[in-house]
Amino acid sequence: MSDNKWKHDGVRVIPGNALDPNTAQTPGMDRKAAINQARVGAQKIWAGTVHIHPNAKTGAHHHGPLESVIYVVRGQARMRWGEALEFTAEAGPGDFIYIPPFVPHQEINASRDEVLECVLVRSDGESVVVNLDIAPVEQPEAVKWVDPIHRE
Repeated sequence: MSDNKWKHDGVRVIPGNALDPNTAQTPGMDRKAAINQARVGAQKIWAGTVHIHPNAKTGAHHHGPLESVIYVVRGQARMRWGEALEFTAEAGPGDFIYIPPFVPHQEINASRDEVLECVLVRSDGESVVVNLDIAPVEQPEAVKWVDPIHRE
């Protein structure tokens, strides 16, 4: 006889057309939750999607102690970060972006006419957003990532 305790408390498949828009929203962005405490009982993770309208950007902010991962599905993302948003890097489809805890940053859709579609994962179900009043530098420094494990 099989035990059915995992039937409704085991693996969950959340259909892409059943994401929850009742999450914190930013002008110029459409954020939807897939995985969180309320929907599936997640204790240590939040996951969802974000669509950033053409030529739109967030204000400078950080996510407190949370780690964030952004996976670019479609479009061109430009990230700025640092005390004066003095660093920048771009990411395209198939690229991952990692944002450590407390790092001031800004997400930008680098395209004037294409929506930027991303999958977003955070290391806690709690939504932490700390908005910052930063005067950004005019010309940020482009930073190319170097893999510390597989150096060329």
